[in-house]
Amino acid sequence: MAVNLNKANKIGRVLILICLIGIAVIVISRYYKSKPGSFLGAPKEYELNYMPSDYEMTIDPEDALAIANNPQRYRKEFNQMVYDINTSVLRHVSTRMGLSDSLQRAVLKEYEDNHHGYLEKLYYNDFVRLKDTTANIYETWYDNESGSATKVFEEITSKYTCYLINQILATVIPTDGGRIYAKGSGLETPCGIALTEALGPMIARMEERAAIDDFSKSRGLLQEKVETVIAELATMEVRDKKGINKQMQTKIWGVNVSSSDLEITAISILKVGFRLNDYFDIQLNPKANLVTVTLPEPVILSHEVYPKIEKLDIGWLREVETVNFNESFNALRKEFRREAVESNLTKRSEQQAVQLMNTMFGPLIKSMNNRYELKVEFRPVPNNTPEENLEDDGNSIRG
Repeated sequence: MAVNLNKANKIGRVLILICLIGIAVIVISRYYKSKPGSFLGAPKEYELNYMPSDYEMTIDPEDALAIANNPQRYRKEFNQMVYDINTSVLRHVSTRMGLSDSLQRAVLKEYEDNHHGYLEKLYYNDFVRLKDTTANIYETWYDNESGSATKVFEEITSKYTCYLINQILATVIPTDGGRIYAKGSGLETPCGIALTEALGPMIARMEERAAIDDFSKSRGLLQEKVETVIAELATMEVRDKKGINKQMQTKIWGVNVSSSDLEITAISILKVGFRLNDYFDIQLNPKANLVTVTLPEPVILSHEVYPKIEKLDIGWLREVETVNFNESFNALRKEFRREAVESNLTKRSEQQAVQLMNTMFGPLIKSMNNRYELKVEFRPVPNNTPEENLEDDGNSIRG
């Protein structure tokens, strides 16, 4: 009887010990599981070892600026530039994260197969929408054509790069609930690596080149008087008035000791219509009893801005430089054009053109045959210069 009691005691102690060990294992595993990169935190394939790497620039800043200044003319080159930039960023991020060669190839293949097709369209459509391509001559005069294109491109790449990086890495790299565990020096999120180590230096080099190009172009804008023959049909005129106030302060040891006030107003007269010397065609179809008049797409024909200084109060420690005036004038001009383009001037110009064509040709056509109808169409002009395009739907290629 005593023997059976001793066995029972031993078995009970063993069970209690097993329970304690089990509880200890659970507690320890949960503790270490909450720590990224721990030996129990994630399976080995989820751990990444960050490696030092320098970003390799794959595009020439001068070529990139030429493409960005004329996106309609260089549509294919623009798409190729988007591809080169995104793949170079992906290669850099993959190298920094210590991905194997097979995973790096998978990253590039994922981009080529599933992402580049729609991203190149998003980049192009957003770029054309944000960059006022009708104002290239004005941007050149204000030393800002290439600089403006660079800023727009930086905005678009910053908008889509993080999305691209996260989508591809989540697809290619096996993760534990979407989390990537990493160790090593220079730890940073994949998005942070792309923006600070890749896109940042690339945009900086483009800005340096843009400053040189803008200065050179503005100085050589008009070397001689130019006269050309034009045939234009203006259908819309927009008049507007705006003002801007700018205060500049001079501080010594953090204390404001002098300030200057600059107040400028300007009126804008902007005309939109059609350059008939680019394209104008009339076709007669006797079988369909139809007369078709084809016009080019509407463009901004002229934009006149008349600035006036309303207030100029210069502080005793500050000199107002010419650049202060130029920046204010250019800011007003940009705002006038932005509002005009966003007010659907294209459609309204086309509607006015249809009415005008019916007024001009309707009686003549009816006098020929009462059964004839007039149809007005609009078509893009392949030889349009970039500054003539008012809007672009992203599908046509000009140049």
